[in-house]
Amino acid sequence: MHIVAIEPYYGGSHKAFLDGLARHSRHDFAILSLPARKWKWRMRGAALTFAEMLDRHDGPMDLLFCSDYLSLADLVGLRPRRLASVPKAVYFHENQLTYPVQDESERDYHFAFTNITACLAADAVFFNSDFHRSSFIEAVGGFLHKMPDHRPEAAAREIEGKARTLPLGVDFGVFDECQATPRSGDDPAFLLWNHRWEYDKNPEDFFAVLFDLAESGLRFDLAVVGERFRTYPAVFDTARERLRDHIIQFGFLPSKADYARLLHEADIVVSTAIHEFFGISVVEAIYCGCFPLLPHRLSYPELLPPERHERHLYHSLTDLRRGLDHAVRHIDSTRATKVSETAARFRWEEMCGRYDEAFDKLAGGRT
Repeated sequence: MHIVAIEPYYGGSHKAFLDGLARHSRHDFAILSLPARKWKWRMRGAALTFAEMLDRHDGPMDLLFCSDYLSLADLVGLRPRRLASVPKAVYFHENQLTYPVQDESERDYHFAFTNITACLAADAVFFNSDFHRSSFIEAVGGFLHKMPDHRPEAAAREIEGKARTLPLGVDFGVFDECQATPRSGDDPAFLLWNHRWEYDKNPEDFFAVLFDLAESGLRFDLAVVGERFRTYPAVFDTARERLRDHIIQFGFLPSKADYARLLHEADIVVSTAIHEFFGISVVEAIYCGCFPLLPHRLSYPELLPPERHERHLYHSLTDLRRGLDHAVRHIDSTRATKVSETAARFRWEEMCGRYDEAFDKLAGGRT
């Protein structure tokens, strides 16, 4: 098939996902995109730009595939004849209805409606995890109930009927190429934080546990990486000072090769997130041999098989502290525990067949 992919925010994980999909799919992709800037403007206005791009696109179009940053309903309304007979799918990396905000008054309902109408305008709706899919659909009904009258009672059921989970495909090439020597012997346990420096990743709880362990005299090294923005939680500056004797890397690594090397050297990856729709940074760390300690919530249980949950998923901060203390004190056993195969199943070579099957089914249902 000839698939036209539309991405208003073509950067970061969105770009990596779409490039990987286009590279591994047996179908032909034409990517129409805009730079990853000003996401709010992209959600509000990109449909106008892409309507013009579609006018200039003279190739065949058997299927339209877009991300959650596109107001698909607007695009369909702007080009009804062009898109009437074309099957349409939307892929949700995140959504603006259940994405956490520090204060609910900050939530812009327009973006939530954009996601909902995109689902209703699409023939298929794909989510990157079961947690993401189920939590979004559950929230749709409650959100629409806020309307003063004329509530679309069937909307949630309609979306549920066309929704399915397609986990992210991951390109592990740079990690396979990396030359790094994992720690062993008397080397201190190497702990890793590789998440965005934002409140929804809950760094306060992570550092609170590390402050406690450091004060107990526990021996460990620490790397804190991940994307940092102009404003970030103050606890990072506090941690840089209080944990200075443990830190060997603090801040974003712009080189993918350096990042891959760090993941191969690390022993334990930790998350304390209060928000995660998939968890690609954790998947990458597990693939490189890190021992994961993750909260038993959000999408994390889907990243590991059930038989691994008891050892790698925690239920409270006390549980995390106990588990991390044990993993560090028994570092030889921790290093010998490998769960890389659980992450390898997300490689594009394994995942892309599921996408192609979904595309075939969608196109077949419209012909």
